[in-house]
Amino acid sequence: MGTLRNSVRLTGNVGKNPEIKTLENNKKIAKFSLATNESYTNSKNEKIQQTTWHNIVAYGPIVSIIEKHVEKGKQIGVEGKLTYRDYIDKDDINRNITEIVIGEIILL
Repeated sequence: MGTLRNSVRLTGNVGKNPEIKTLENNKKIAKFSLATNESYTNSKNEKIQQTTWHNIVAYGPIVSIIEKHVEKGKQIGVEGKLTYRDYIDKDDINRNITEIVIGEIILL
């Protein structure tokens, strides 16, 4: 089991145009949502479609690809790692967020 690692691969549709920010060190960060769909037939022989939303984050050179080619509705494939972080919102409430930090993207 030593070869297992934190790796996520998803293919889905971009839910909103990426939000691109420039950090203090002039490096860029991109954030957007990705919807993945699964369908199955239930016991009543009805087709059920289930959509799951994922928070995607990218740093470094991949951000320029996202900035130029990724927009709401486009189908893409991503590979990255699952991350969790906590923050305190403006109402002083502790929040948790799950994100996928991607290192690769495929434009479909």
